[in-house]
Amino acid sequence: MRYRDVWIVVPAYHEATVISEVIADLRCTFDHVVCVDDGSRDRTGDTALAAGAHVVTHPVNLGQGAAIQTGVEYARRQPGAAVFATFDADGQHRVKDVIRMIDRLSTDGADLVVGTRFAGVLTNVPPLKRLVLRSAARLSPASRRLGLTDAHNGLRVFNRRVADALELTVNGMGHASEFLTQADQKRWRVVEEPVEILYTDYSKSKGQPLLNGVNILFEGLLRGRRSR
Repeated sequence: MRYRDVWIVVPAYHEATVISEVIADLRCTFDHVVCVDDGSRDRTGDTALAAGAHVVTHPVNLGQGAAIQTGVEYARRQPGAAVFATFDADGQHRVKDVIRMIDRLSTDGADLVVGTRFAGVLTNVPPLKRLVLRSAARLSPASRRLGLTDAHNGLRVFNRRVADALELTVNGMGHASEFLTQADQKRWRVVEEPVEILYTDYSKSKGQPLLNGVNILFEGLLRGRRSR
C-alpha cells in the first residue's frame, strides 16, 4: 500500500547528515513527502530533494512551527491530499508508528491522532526530559481537556479538516502547545497513540536545552490563561 492521499511534512534545519535516510525510509511507503528546509546553511534541502522529497525552502531560519505551517499549506494545495502527518527530520520517528496512526484516524473517526511517549510504550526518554514533558502536559489546559499525556510530541496525523483550519503563529517549539489549543478551541476529535521515540546520540545532540523546555512550560501556561 502506497497511501497516495497521504502527505508527510518534515521540517528540517541543518539535517544534511541524516535527512537522506529519513526521506528514503518514508518514501518506501509514502509517495508524497515535503521537506521544509528552514533556512539551513548546509545541504539539507539539496539532499532531501535527491532522496525524493518535495522541498520548500525558507530563506532564513524561522523555527519549527513556521516550517510545519509552510509544509501543511504546501501539502493541502496538492490534488487528492486527504491525510497529513508531521514527522521529525532527525531520525527519532518510526514509519510504522505513522502507519498505525493513519489507521486509527479512520477507525476511530478522529480528526487528529497525537503520538505519546507515556502511554503503554517504554522508551528511553531521559529523566529530566520526561519530567519537563509530563509537566507540560499536566500544566496545559488544552492537554488536560483533551486527555493527552504528551503535549510536545512532534509525530501527528490529521485529516483535511485540521489541515485546512490549521493556523500556527508560534514559529518556535511552542507551536506544539498552540496546535493543541487550536484542537481544543476548534473542537477537533483528538486521540492519542503510543509511539516509540528513537533517542540516538545524533537526535539527542540536536535536542532542545532544558531552558527551552522550561520556556515552553511558561509559554503554555500563559497561552492557556489567555484562551480561557
